[in-house]
Amino acid sequence: MGWENFATRMAAMARDLLSQDSVDATLERITGSAVEIVEGCDAAGILILHGRRVQSLAPTEDLVVRSDALQERLGEGPCFDAARHDGEKRVFRIEDVTVYQDRWPRYAAQARALGVGSMMGFLLYTDDEELGALNLYARQPAAFSAASETSGWLLASHAAVALSSARNAAQLHQALDTRHTIGQAMGILIERHNLTEDDAFAAMRRLSQERNTKLREIARQVCETGGTKI
Repeated sequence: MGWENFATRMAAMARDLLSQDSVDATLERITGSAVEIVEGCDAAGILILHGRRVQSLAPTEDLVVRSDALQERLGEGPCFDAARHDGEKRVFRIEDVTVYQDRWPRYAAQARALGVGSMMGFLLYTDDEELGALNLYARQPAAFSAASETSGWLLASHAAVALSSARNAAQLHQALDTRHTIGQAMGILIERHNLTEDDAFAAMRRLSQERNTKLREIARQVCETGGTKI
């Protein structure tokens, strides 16, 4: 693919990513775009680390899930390292898994049995937060060129911004929903029990602490029961 054509597709992809209406849709569009745009890419996924536990998001094939699980079990691999972000390096690559790998010897040896020929892991990040790794797979060894790595890195950069934006939008939506639910619950308590606004909110906060339950869940229960069980 020529760079002019690539730039056109990348611009269209960037607009498309920002137009998705949920975090899940954004994730799926990111991995789908990787297969479409990056030369040599047969499968893609996003790996998130929770301590040493791996979460696979929006995999385009089962190969991605099995590779993520293998890296979690072994505690090594390019995608694992990309998400962990040790040092300044933000791209991790196995050009040919049939060749011995000093850094990930156990993973590379077993990845061959999964059908992996070559792979790349890119840190997904913005200036404010790290979001995991975008991981690209090819079934053939040496499938990724220097141009593939450049296009993968550009995709990961756009994807990180889009994913961060989608998460912020989802958090804002949740916050607005929570505020609305709490307000509705306070109205129910005020009417049913003849409370002031301050007393209604204090009552829900006290129940939240006593039951070790989030305030929004207490508010939801008030709305569902009409305040009869509070």
